[in-house]
Amino acid sequence: MKNSKPSRSFASDNNAGVHARVMEAMAAANDGHVIAYGDDPYTARAVKLFRDHFGKHAEVYFVFGGTGANVLGLKAVTQPYHAIICAETAHINVDECGAPEKFTGCKLLSVATPDGKIRSEQIRPFLHGVGFEHHVQPRVISVSQATEMGTVYTPRELKSLSSIAHENGMLLHVDGARISNAAASLKVKLRAITRDAGVDILSFGGAKNGMMYGEAVVFFDQNLARDFKYTRKQGTHLPSKMRFISAQFEALLTNELWRQNAEHANRMAQLLADELRKIPQIEITQKVEANGVFALVPKKYIPILQKQYFFYVWNEETSEVRLMTSFDTTEDDLKDFVDLVKRTLK
Repeated sequence: MKNSKPSRSFASDNNAGVHARVMEAMAAANDGHVIAYGDDPYTARAVKLFRDHFGKHAEVYFVFGGTGANVLGLKAVTQPYHAIICAETAHINVDECGAPEKFTGCKLLSVATPDGKIRSEQIRPFLHGVGFEHHVQPRVISVSQATEMGTVYTPRELKSLSSIAHENGMLLHVDGARISNAAASLKVKLRAITRDAGVDILSFGGAKNGMMYGEAVVFFDQNLARDFKYTRKQGTHLPSKMRFISAQFEALLTNELWRQNAEHANRMAQLLADELRKIPQIEITQKVEANGVFALVPKKYIPILQKQYFFYVWNEETSEVRLMTSFDTTEDDLKDFVDLVKRTLK
């Protein structure tokens, strides 16, 4: 029976496969025995590569997935009476099933933003209760880079947020599930939008950029990571066969593969947006700065399009959809999809 599902979709970059070089690295790591739980040469090499990118004092811990990276990184620096400030669209606020609240005990204070980006002036109203025992105490500003709306924080914007955080005894956390796409979009090094911008904790994404699974929690202040090995273990994110995550990161961070994958995905999103703008019934709603395209599509046509190319409806009320491109999206994928849209909407 023929599979009716398309070989590629625009639902999520999580839906993409694994880059060939990453798969080869995993296969190569599958040779012989090494010590478990990270005491292996693959992990040592991967950590060195992270430090090459982020500075020699960066503390790096590999975990299974993005939610675990966010939750454990935040838990390491908070107490249950603390609060975490984030955009209302943030992954930790919308798509982690309450895990940040459950495992940190913290209250999430969400900020309404039209483009997924928090501005420093939006932080100030949360500072009025600092030192008042009846209020939760702001401890972390958490931002997504790139944001859930496909937009990107510049180094200057991040420095502004880190400054207000540090001036008020807070920390800046970055959910970097798509940090590679952001750096590629800005044409900067990874450290320019992390360590050099005053970021304290980073969740570094791999699964959305060509890896099979695995993320990294990166601390830029070693003191913040002092007990993290225990937090990771207790939080069920210590991989016994860590070499298979490490080998993937080693491949991704070697010879700029992370940037090549991200640049391709970003370019595909730009091309997709350019073609969709030519269709009168469609309106692009956000700047296309990474690998996401947000568009208003007439509601009656969405189910028809989804039968052949699945994607998510971002806002049911406004009929806004999200279209994600990946490292393996091709121009033929875009052409076939746009042709289908044109045929359907004419």
